[in-house]
Amino acid sequence: MARIVQKFGGTSVGDLDRIRNVAQRVKAEVDAGNEVAVVVSAMSGTTNQLVEWARDIGPLHDAREYDTIVATGEQVTVGLLAIALQNSGIDARSWLGWQVPFKTDSTHSSARIEEIQAEEIAKRLSNGQVAVVAGFQGVSDEGRITTLGRGGSDTSAVALAAALNADRCDIYTDVDGVYTTDPRIMPKARKLDQITFEEMLEMASAGAKVLQTRSVAMGMRHNVKIQVRSSFNDEPGTMVVDEDNQMEQQKISGIAYSADEARITIVGLQDKPGVAAGIFKALADAHVNIDMIVQSGSASHDTTDITFSVSASDAQKANAVIEGLKSDLPYEHIVSDTNIAKISIIGTAMRTQAGIANMMFSSLSDKGVNLQVISTSEIKISVLIDSAYTELAVRTLHDAFELHLA
Repeated sequence: MARIVQKFGGTSVGDLDRIRNVAQRVKAEVDAGNEVAVVVSAMSGTTNQLVEWARDIGPLHDAREYDTIVATGEQVTVGLLAIALQNSGIDARSWLGWQVPFKTDSTHSSARIEEIQAEEIAKRLSNGQVAVVAGFQGVSDEGRITTLGRGGSDTSAVALAAALNADRCDIYTDVDGVYTTDPRIMPKARKLDQITFEEMLEMASAGAKVLQTRSVAMGMRHNVKIQVRSSFNDEPGTMVVDEDNQMEQQKISGIAYSADEARITIVGLQDKPGVAAGIFKALADAHVNIDMIVQSGSASHDTTDITFSVSASDAQKANAVIEGLKSDLPYEHIVSDTNIAKISIIGTAMRTQAGIANMMFSSLSDKGVNLQVISTSEIKISVLIDSAYTELAVRTLHDAFELHLA
């Protein structure tokens, strides 16, 4: 007997037939003798509708009331799934975030989980009851409903698995695992049997949409085994595991891309201590997330240029912040380009295999793809390129590293 947390996303519970299908998947685990807790998202499209209503009724709305509104989508889903399970002969009970409770900080719409008091759920699981838990939501110390931000249900599921000391957390979605790259771009993409937490974290942060970054970090921190599976077939999924559980890799694991990037260069900044800190503090205060950063000096040694990337949706805000700094941190001008894509290769093989960077750069060069910015970490190399070359770059690198071969 195992204790399992299953998580089903919006597409998996998109209508009543799909909710009934989820109930059967839960029942199969119960019939196998396992203790099961289920975390669910709102039905697909519901959260978007709730967000739109909140913004229409008051563009400058109270964030506490915003969370009260958008958290209702999951409340409907847990109730429906609990009824579907009961109709299948399964003892089931629904739980909202405040009932568990998921204790969070007070950062409404992007709260972080601080503690889960799961003793009551654990007791009921031991007695054979299935807990159907609302993802994405929690409760602050002030007793207000909070939400975790987009993709928060994945984080809820992994956090609950950690709190329950579950043997595994199964994330059910509309894909049947983690692939070497996006199969829509590269039909030869291969599903991975296993991937390390580090690799999955890098892939998620580099643009892969299979798992939410915070959920992977949570699993890595608490050593929760995560399996990515399809809601629509019974094929084995991809296990996300600690690196100690995986054999040494001979090549990279995958290629991720993000087509919605912007590159901003501040030209002619004074080359002195504190300039970079001033710029990036102002951007942080404006809640602009920075990704890649490159600084280069000029021939005169008196000035420097700083280039960084942000999401395309933040480009206009970032430019406005920088323009507001010109009187305090003088510079010549700003160069901004939103037709940018980020391409990343990821794999623990980079720790031991020589020539991976050369293979990446030479393969793209042979196809006439110009590299605008390069950034590296221990297991990732990312480049910024013109977005028109996104698909060509992904296919070229997938072939160059022979990722279609096991």
